[in-house]
Amino acid sequence: MQIERTKTDILILGSGGAGLFAALHARQADPTLDVTVAVKGLMGKSGCTRMVQGGYNVALAKGDSIERHFMDTIAGGKWLPRQDLAWRLVVGAIERVQELENEIGCFFDRNPDGTLHQKAFAGQSFDRTVHKSDLTGIEIINRLMEQVRGAGVRRMEEHRAIELVPARDGSGIAGVLFIDMRSGGYRFVQAKAVLLATGAGPTMYLYHTPSGEKTCDGLAMALRYGLKLRDMEMVQFHPTGLLGGPDTRMTGTVLEEGLRGAGGYLLNGARERFMSKYDPRGERATRDIVSRGIYAEMRAGNTTPMGGVYIQMGHLGPEKVAKAFPGMVKRCADCGFDLAGGLVEVVPTAHYLMGGVEFNVDCTTASPGLYAAGEDCGGVHGANRLGGNGVANSTVFGGIAGDSMAAFIRKGAAWREADEGVIDQGIARAEAPFSRTPAPSLPLREALSRTMWDKVGILRTHDGIQAGLAEVAAHRDALRGIGVKDGDRRYNLSWHDWLNLDSLLAISEVIGTAALARDDSRGAHFREDFPETSDLMGTRYTQVFRDGDRLGLELVPVAFDIVKPGESLIDDEAGAPPVARAATAA
Repeated sequence: MQIERTKTDILILGSGGAGLFAALHARQADPTLDVTVAVKGLMGKSGCTRMVQGGYNVALAKGDSIERHFMDTIAGGKWLPRQDLAWRLVVGAIERVQELENEIGCFFDRNPDGTLHQKAFAGQSFDRTVHKSDLTGIEIINRLMEQVRGAGVRRMEEHRAIELVPARDGSGIAGVLFIDMRSGGYRFVQAKAVLLATGAGPTMYLYHTPSGEKTCDGLAMALRYGLKLRDMEMVQFHPTGLLGGPDTRMTGTVLEEGLRGAGGYLLNGARERFMSKYDPRGERATRDIVSRGIYAEMRAGNTTPMGGVYIQMGHLGPEKVAKAFPGMVKRCADCGFDLAGGLVEVVPTAHYLMGGVEFNVDCTTASPGLYAAGEDCGGVHGANRLGGNGVANSTVFGGIAGDSMAAFIRKGAAWREADEGVIDQGIARAEAPFSRTPAPSLPLREALSRTMWDKVGILRTHDGIQAGLAEVAAHRDALRGIGVKDGDRRYNLSWHDWLNLDSLLAISEVIGTAALARDDSRGAHFREDFPETSDLMGTRYTQVFRDGDRLGLELVPVAFDIVKPGESLIDDEAGAPPVARAATAA
């Protein structure tokens, strides 16, 4: 098999906020570095950062503080976050949002006095979410792309990474094996440093927000490479995904949290508000609680015509809603809904993986030369990510990764000789479907989405998770019997659908394995057979890894090295919104 081979100093997998910030920071640190960004789609047009609506959490306003943002993150994460990572997030967010405005050129919404406008997001004790109406991600990515185009960064668009390749002597990473989707050929890129920033994306669920190309490829590669994945049971369901019906790809698209933060109502099929039954904060409870509340109404049959619930904004004034949320108003109108003045059907939708690769504050991993940032990483958010902390996470740690990789190379990092056996194995795995009888993989992907939604979804039990794992194993066996017609490999979508499903099945097994091991309820992981949260001082996180042909799992104690359960860095309650605080004080 002929393989094209190239070299670069720094290879970045992914072109979302993490990948683009890493590229810029690496070039700023050393303009002589050859920096290459490889992306499965098109740079600036694919990935999840562009889809961010809500905004960017940062402690800037009078009365807010780094300590408050940190405590909200820890409390929201149910004491599961790695505290040094969470602290670096909240400190770095201040620096990064100023960089976005003053150096990158982003225009965020402002108050009449010229200060940045910060809106309310659920689960936070302060209104700290900086935004560009409800199109924040587009603003960030568009401005980042302008900078990247002028920074001399090389692009490898429509290149699918299929294997992280170690050095032959085991000293670290040597490079990455790709499929050039435009030609169908293979390419190995040797690099002194590699950044994993592919963005994960839990699209193995029936309803999901990420775009179709997000299929956990990076996590699947990391698992095969030998890295450990933490907190993988923690799948965040956004409470309000647009329910557009079975014949539209818009179903699952997020209607952002700012709607509820602004005072939007959730109504069941009888058009009654119901969230107060599940949490005193009502619609402004954290995402996990609101998702469970909606799911409970759905399970009880209190649903809209298409099986979800309604979100209502008209009581706030249609003109005000249309001005504050223009992107979502238009998106809903495209599906026949009037968000500003009527009712829109919504459903909880798989949105974000809190879990991912174990990494450090400087974005290093267990393998020298291999770095990670963004949604591919675990530990920052713990059991529940606060809305607005996601894009902050990507941009903060993306910049750190770029700085770290440049410093690593300055210290003398060199290209490593690749383990050719791993390259051969990667090609053999990708070639496997061409040796089997062609058949469509879509029915199998739909079956997986139903398995994960029903068995390893919003509400879980031991028996349900076990049944889900058995079904995932059966789906994997079925995929091994499905082939792809061998012919023109240029943009061979059937081939890439097969590879997408292979990655999703691998990570679905990891999610189920971690969920089965956690026998308490914590944030996004809710066990109906273990509804209580166990002793916080004994908090442990899950760590899943490849052990031969099987998965291994360990439970590792969380280090409370900044604040312990029962302690706080602030005077009042973390996570309580200002309205609730005022009511409590009264």
